[in-house]
Amino acid sequence: MVTCDIFKYNFPYQPPLGPAVLKPGFDLRVRHLQTLRQSCPLGARQVLLPVEAFLQLADLNSGEGCSGLFPFGRRPVLVRVSYPPRHCERYQSRCRQERHGYSVKWNFVGQGEKQLSLEVGDTVHIQEVCEGWYRGYLARNKSQQGVFPVSFVHLKEVILEKRGDEEVVMSTEMPLVKEVTTTLREWGSIWKQLFGRVKQVQRLMWELMEWRSQLLSGTLPSDEFKELKQKVTSKIDYGNKILELDQVVRDEDGNILDPERASVISLFRAHEEATAKINERIKEEQSNVQTDHSGISARIQSSPTHSLYVFVRNFVCRIGEDSELFMSLYDPIKQCIISENYLIRWGKEAPHVLGSIGIHDLISFFSPFSPPTSLMPTLCIREKIYLICQIVRVGRMDLRMDKKYTQGLRRPFGVAVMDISDIIKGKIECDEEKQFFIPFFPVVAENDFLHTLLNKVTASRGDSGGQGLWVTMKALVGDIVQIRKEYPHLVDRSTVVARKLGFPEIIMPGDVRNDIYLTLQAGDFDKYNKTTQKTVEVIMWVCDEEGKVIQNSICLGAGDKAVSEYRSVIYYQIKQPRWMETFKVAVPLEEMHRIHLRFMFRHRSSHESKDKSEKNFAMAFVRLMKEDGTVLQDGLHDLVVFKGDSKRMEDVSSYLSLPSTRHHHGDPHKGATVSRSSSSLSGSGGGLSVSSRDSFSISTLVCSTKLTQNVGLLGLLKWRTRPELLKGNLEKLKIIDGEEVVKFLQDTLDALFNIMMEHSQTDDYDILVFDALIYIIGLIADRKFQHFNTVLEAYIKQHFSATLAYKKLMSVLKRYLDVSSRGEQCEPILRTLKALEYIFKFIVRSRMLYSQLYEGKEQGEFEESLRSLFESINNLMRTDYTTTLLLRVITCTHLYAHLYSHIPFSSFCFSTFLLFIRNSLELLNNILEVLSRDNVGETFQHIQDIVVSLLRIINRTVITMGREHALISRVVACMTAILSQMDDRHYDTYIETFTVPDLDFLMESFILFKDQIGKHVYPSDWMAMIMVQNRVFLRAINTYADTMNQKFLSNDDFEVQLWNNYFHLAVAFITQESLQLQHFSPTKRNKILAKYGDMRSLIGFAIRDIWYKLGSHKICFIPGMVGPILEMTLIPEEELRRATIPIFFDMITCEHAQFGNFHKFENEIILKLDHEVEGGGGDERYMQLLETILLDCAAQKPTLKPQVQHFVSLVKGLLIRLLDYRTVMSDDSRNNRMSCTVNLLNFYKDINREGMYIRYLYKLRDLHLEGENYTEAAYTLLLHSRLLKWSDDMCSPQFELHGSQTQRQLKETLYDTIIDYFDKGKMWEEAITLCKELAEQYENEIFDYELLSKRLEKQAKFYENIMKILRPKPDYFAVGYYGQGYPPFLRNKVFIHRGKEYERREDFQNQLMSQFPSSVRLNTTTMPGDDIRNSPLQYIQCFTVQPVLEIPPRLKNKPVPDQIINFYKSNYVQRFHYSRPVRKGPVDPNNEFASMWIERTTFTTVYKLPGILRWFEATDMKHTTLSPLENAIETMDSTNDKILTMINQYQADWSLPINPLSMLLNGIVDPAVMGGFAKYEKAFFTEEYTQQHPEDRDKLLRLKDLIAWQIPLLGGGISLHGKRVTDDLRPFHERMEECFKQLKKKVEKEYGVRELPDLDERKSTRPRSMLRSIRQSIISISSLQGSECGTPTKSQADR
Repeated sequence: MVTCDIFKYNFPYQPPLGPAVLKPGFDLRVRHLQTLRQSCPLGARQVLLPVEAFLQLADLNSGEGCSGLFPFGRRPVLVRVSYPPRHCERYQSRCRQERHGYSVKWNFVGQGEKQLSLEVGDTVHIQEVCEGWYRGYLARNKSQQGVFPVSFVHLKEVILEKRGDEEVVMSTEMPLVKEVTTTLREWGSIWKQLFGRVKQVQRLMWELMEWRSQLLSGTLPSDEFKELKQKVTSKIDYGNKILELDQVVRDEDGNILDPERASVISLFRAHEEATAKINERIKEEQSNVQTDHSGISARIQSSPTHSLYVFVRNFVCRIGEDSELFMSLYDPIKQCIISENYLIRWGKEAPHVLGSIGIHDLISFFSPFSPPTSLMPTLCIREKIYLICQIVRVGRMDLRMDKKYTQGLRRPFGVAVMDISDIIKGKIECDEEKQFFIPFFPVVAENDFLHTLLNKVTASRGDSGGQGLWVTMKALVGDIVQIRKEYPHLVDRSTVVARKLGFPEIIMPGDVRNDIYLTLQAGDFDKYNKTTQKTVEVIMWVCDEEGKVIQNSICLGAGDKAVSEYRSVIYYQIKQPRWMETFKVAVPLEEMHRIHLRFMFRHRSSHESKDKSEKNFAMAFVRLMKEDGTVLQDGLHDLVVFKGDSKRMEDVSSYLSLPSTRHHHGDPHKGATVSRSSSSLSGSGGGLSVSSRDSFSISTLVCSTKLTQNVGLLGLLKWRTRPELLKGNLEKLKIIDGEEVVKFLQDTLDALFNIMMEHSQTDDYDILVFDALIYIIGLIADRKFQHFNTVLEAYIKQHFSATLAYKKLMSVLKRYLDVSSRGEQCEPILRTLKALEYIFKFIVRSRMLYSQLYEGKEQGEFEESLRSLFESINNLMRTDYTTTLLLRVITCTHLYAHLYSHIPFSSFCFSTFLLFIRNSLELLNNILEVLSRDNVGETFQHIQDIVVSLLRIINRTVITMGREHALISRVVACMTAILSQMDDRHYDTYIETFTVPDLDFLMESFILFKDQIGKHVYPSDWMAMIMVQNRVFLRAINTYADTMNQKFLSNDDFEVQLWNNYFHLAVAFITQESLQLQHFSPTKRNKILAKYGDMRSLIGFAIRDIWYKLGSHKICFIPGMVGPILEMTLIPEEELRRATIPIFFDMITCEHAQFGNFHKFENEIILKLDHEVEGGGGDERYMQLLETILLDCAAQKPTLKPQVQHFVSLVKGLLIRLLDYRTVMSDDSRNNRMSCTVNLLNFYKDINREGMYIRYLYKLRDLHLEGENYTEAAYTLLLHSRLLKWSDDMCSPQFELHGSQTQRQLKETLYDTIIDYFDKGKMWEEAITLCKELAEQYENEIFDYELLSKRLEKQAKFYENIMKILRPKPDYFAVGYYGQGYPPFLRNKVFIHRGKEYERREDFQNQLMSQFPSSVRLNTTTMPGDDIRNSPLQYIQCFTVQPVLEIPPRLKNKPVPDQIINFYKSNYVQRFHYSRPVRKGPVDPNNEFASMWIERTTFTTVYKLPGILRWFEATDMKHTTLSPLENAIETMDSTNDKILTMINQYQADWSLPINPLSMLLNGIVDPAVMGGFAKYEKAFFTEEYTQQHPEDRDKLLRLKDLIAWQIPLLGGGISLHGKRVTDDLRPFHERMEECFKQLKKKVEKEYGVRELPDLDERKSTRPRSMLRSIRQSIISISSLQGSECGTPTKSQADR
């Protein structure tokens, strides 16, 4: 047998065997599938192929085939690979479902470019397989391709769908599972970025994952699946809301609503409903009311009908006799039972019956939101509901009696009670496995009636002793039919249903019920001649008028067989027993008028012999029907107790004619009644007497859809029997209680329409029937009976049959409208207008039935009547009578689209109708929704009528309404719906009417669309609605553009403003936020592309095509359209960019042809490019495309080529800087932001763009202020001030800050600000310079002496600050950024940073490392090599450098105070030293100075510091070496300077502590140091050194001179010390003086004598201000040692 298999992955090429020819999809002819033995085409040999190389179910290609070498053993074998076309179709049909999708089970980190990194949850598509590896791509990003291990992924079933040329992979999972999976992936990508909601979202995700597992199990019953689906969708919607993701709109089944299949109006309303639900859920969550079972609770509360499922598992109680368990629902507040009993007969050893029940029809009173109503006594809001069980023992009178005593007595035993309020309300989630225990409470005394015991137990709980019932419960939603359908595993045909005592809130047409619930209330029986009270048992039969017992007409409870006789519970010797036992009497409807209930009272004895002799001692009876045909009234009935012979009491003729009830609570009208005091009665059958001392009461509740308790309603229902009373009965209907009417809704409506039909030839009863119908409709509209709306709907659709009713209804309705429109009084008109909805439904249904019966007869007459009716409505709407104002409002409110739903309007009739709906937005929306359906026939003309009549009105309404208006979203939805339902014919027809004056419509439309696109009226998470609106707008825009091409493109008709509006609209559309797919998550992006495609490309290409059609008119849009076109080209979509960037060259060509240059275009694009890139547009790829495309275009125009090349170079340089700037603006590093800002402002300065230059100056200023860099902020603003002149010329626009100003005003304002910044930065020298310049203007230019005086006061304050306030010197740090990992503006560059006050290098370095956490710190101070510079990593080098003092020329060679000169030691510096000690030559261990050389690096920055930045690049670095002698000279010079500085400080400020001076002087004069120069003498002042270094002769003299000058300085210091020293330090001072004398003697002998002027003399000969020292300063020894001239003593690197 020859079969075909297909290669599923490549066989790799292995040299020298030959090329790989086996490709995926290739077909081979093979034999023996197990071994895959392949027949060689040449027939020479057979080869074995690896099984793994084949895949049976794959797609086949067609073609001729190919051949090549294939490895077989060690030899290559030629194999022919062919494609049999005859098999292609068969295989294609088999391969639609292919194992193509895989989900990732574990994370996989790819190594290198060829491996694909995976994360758990990713979906990958497999392309090839090879030896345990897959090659494929990520589903969320097809560009990410690579290989990964097979073991890391899990196979999933998928479906391959062809969409055009593209193959789409679809999962085979159910839609809900796919939605959960997608949701979890989307949430998982963002939840870890959250802060406040991490735990909350994590909990939501765990719940969804658990539920997803349940869904995938496939084992859920339909009801559980439905509940779980609701919980899942509710949780997804809630999570999307709190995560600010897009809202998901669903249909009523919880499925995602497909925008493709839903109308715009339906979609809009679905969004509204979803938003309301989610907001309500969030409110509940915030108020801590929401529980995990919110979905169940909401479903229960929203449903009008719900039930309780109960399964009795066990009854734990020791009784010893048979028992009856009566289970029911109980209202503890009203102390009444509200459901039928469910009877379980429990045997002595085991139950006779053990099963499940459904206590049914527990309608909306379970819901705390249901309306209070008195429809039935139990229909009200119930805060509490209990499940109760009354236990009745069946056996002896007393359990202690033996078997000889009377058996079969029903005795009270106890009750079991449980509060189930939270279960019924859905607050507690239950399932069929969870069991609840209901505790049991026994009867203690004989007067403990079961009902009384219930009240006691519900009020105060006691101890049950572990006895009770075990049950399973579950709240179910829906009526019995729905429940059986949705919960088939719980409720089937065998499940017992215990109905509610009363009607359900909805009585559907066709529901027939005829139940009478009877409750034995209480009795009072005298003992007469007995010594003890009677033990009374009540026995009841249902008898006919002949006394025969109706068999099986009594039901003690659901689940039990019907019986013919009822026996009550017995209370032993109780005079006034209270039974409160309820049971049901069910008899055929036709027998009701013959039926009565007979009660016999019997005394029961505990002794069996006595009990058998007891006879009935009394009786009572009651008829179920009254003589007037109504049924027995609900409520309490006090029956007459008759006494007599027991045989006579059973004779129906002896009592049936007698009154059955007594006066009841003062109501003398309750049938035949008799006084309590009566002792005998006359009448036929005597022998019975009324027992004056006995009483017996019952209560009844009639639940019948055929038997009424109202005479008036009965007369209407049976109107044919008394036609003469018909008019009165119709009028009485309005005063009949509404509760009675809705119970008999179908029969009442049938009667009304039968009256109308049988009097079709006359109008005698038309108005009365119409008014009665209005009354019923109004009744159902009442909130009290709102659930009967569905009943009325069902009646109209299924039971209504009056074919001629539409004529009568339309006639009366028109009469009422005409009377009202004339301003005349018409009493029923208000009710009529409110009932318009159902009146028209009756009209429509009647006409449809008539049309079906008579095959469309009288269609013309009907349409004419309908047109006339709408004209009457229009007349009413047009009237100005005060009386009709309310009517007009009500008409608009109550007339909805169902008027249109099934009425076959003619065009004329529909036009008349449109005149009416013009002012009713909701009505128009409803009509549009109906017209969008598929089953309404031809709608072209109707849509056309709406477009012609209303489209422009709607447009103008949207424009004028304003976004804050409450209805704006509805109006926009209406407009969108109209546009969406217009097809090409509608557009063509509408556009044919355009003329040049009608340009207003296009203008309005473009303005309207642009406004809606720019800021949607819908919430941002209504993504489906926004995308549908975009799709509709796009079609309209393109259609209007085609019209403009045809009508408004010629020179005569060209409208610049119209085309300008179009271009701005189109660009606004393409750049709107909702279409920027690059900003969305992969999930959202894929959803949008799958449903709507990329709309940007469509309109982008349209813009390009239209631009090239403008011809000579293009110049009108330059430079106005440069910005919008630029904005469009920046969209990161390759095809769109390639299509639209050439427009720039076309603009260049147009402007150059017109003006000889393209300066306007260039200026505009530079200006706009700055704004767009800063806003997030543009990237490296855009820069490459722009350069390539423009240069390629310029190559075709040699005359423009040089200018275009210059322009491209300019724009490229700008883009590089803008992209760097945008990259670092989101960075935490303020320094990087400042660097990029300076690069940009320098670029704009170089190309002479002052406006942009100033813009970035202020950005830099703001960054400095954020970091409190006031000095740098001042220097930044100073650059702006230098662009201004002291003139009264007005500022150019780029200079203006606050309104119109002259340059003088702006410059003065800037100076004030700059001076304030310099003051905060303690740069008073700079502030003084600006003050002087301002003073010059005030004094010599504007002569404002008042301002001059204030300025001079401030200037004087600055001078004082210089002399008195301490200004700590900042340290400077050299920072090198090495490696290719840095951005270009930092890469392999060194910067000198100015530290802040008191900032240590360690702190500065830590801050630096925090900005570049991945960088590596270099611990050397030498320049790194090329290996580090070219590394892809980041390296940082940081060390302290010393500023080189540059004394200003005006201060040189002058006695300048230290306070002044110290400022220049750390400011206005541009050169910085770093000195590193090194050893050269032989080292003398006793004298290190002889071999200590200094390697010094001098850094020169591009600008002086401080400046507009706290750092500048070091553009020049020089390396020098200092000899040991030069090092010694520097050291001595520095020491002398320290001594002099300290003398000046202590001379000027006597409050300074003496310790620093003591330590400095003693450290020099101490004999061990000998002035610090003893080592110098041994190293340099020798004959040997002089001979070896004759070139150092001058340097040696300089060193000796410095040593000699140190003596007078030390002398002055010691003299000053002696004046300041305290008594306790006097010995220390004297020793120091002694040492100094020895030192002085030695030095003066060796190096000569030097003298200083007397300090007091110096002080008197110099201005005092020049000698004033810094008072509050304390200069420590450490700071002196750290002076800039100090020699480093560490040989290690600076760390």
